[in-house]
Amino acid sequence: MVHAPERPPAGAPPIRINLYSDTQTKPTPAMLEAMMRAEVGDEQHGDDPTVHALCDRMAALMGKEAAVFMPSGTMCNVAATLVHCRPGEEIIAHETAHILTSEGGAHAALGSVQILPLKGDRGMYSADALRGALRGKSRHTPTQRLVEVEQTANTGGGAVWDRAVLAEIAEIAHGAGLSTHMDGARLMNACVAAGIPAAEMTAGYDSVWLDFTKGLGAPLGAVLCGTRDFIDEAWRWKQRLGGAMRQAGVCAAGCLYALDHNIDRLADDHANAKALYRGLSQIPGIAVTEPDTNLVYFDTAGTGVASLDVVRALRMEGVQVSFLGGRIRACLHLDVTAPMVEEALQVLRAVVARG
Repeated sequence: MVHAPERPPAGAPPIRINLYSDTQTKPTPAMLEAMMRAEVGDEQHGDDPTVHALCDRMAALMGKEAAVFMPSGTMCNVAATLVHCRPGEEIIAHETAHILTSEGGAHAALGSVQILPLKGDRGMYSADALRGALRGKSRHTPTQRLVEVEQTANTGGGAVWDRAVLAEIAEIAHGAGLSTHMDGARLMNACVAAGIPAAEMTAGYDSVWLDFTKGLGAPLGAVLCGTRDFIDEAWRWKQRLGGAMRQAGVCAAGCLYALDHNIDRLADDHANAKALYRGLSQIPGIAVTEPDTNLVYFDTAGTGVASLDVVRALRMEGVQVSFLGGRIRACLHLDVTAPMVEEALQVLRAVVARG
């Protein structure tokens, strides 16, 4: 049976420190004001000027020809693979990729495509692993159509792919006749951490999207970018998957505000993640991975307290974290301050101490 999202435990207090996900961010008063002032029209009819402004700006930012505004990043991934692939074809991706683990089997259910999972440390595979996965042409095997990467790699701990490796992967894929797609849910985290412009980071990738509901703090929306022909076909799939969002400029304005105000500040989240990492590494028995960006993964088994028990105990103290891939994940974002990090560490120390 498929269950609805889990509700808070009985008697749980309000959340005062939310480290569950950067999707939990609330729009700031200034962002809400920008949304209220947005000039709007009917997106379906093509006359919402704020949506056009967002899409034009995103295409330029990513170094692509065109873009389309979508409700979510998952919808961007689904629409992109449906454009790139035909039934019976194959996508190559890391075994922990979001398209494989977290999208409800959409790519098989809607596109009738399969995903070949590659292994690799921290959610990233090597160029040699990709070369080894190429099947060649045969009537016995599926046609390989698409190579996918996730920047940053979520389950890999928010790891940042090296730009040179991304370029090599794209070159191998194109040389074998495959297209390339970048899941850019936290792409700007990677760009800020690496000091590389988005257009350079995404060069060689035929399609890419950016999520505005994570570290960028908007309440809704993602933008998929590619060639004009690709985006025309993505619009067709957007129509099939649910249609336009009508006066979507209200939401697009929040995304434009995020581009203006919430990119450079991602460095603050990275600094807070490092501070959390340092604090966790000083607690005996906790195994923690040093973060590249804003995601901190750790395991408390060595303390004698199971990680799931720690997650529940923290929630009862008003601190919310997630449990992902067998580890606890703490996500730093614009609603988490440096003092909150220190308070969360104090609560965690107390939870572990009392067992």
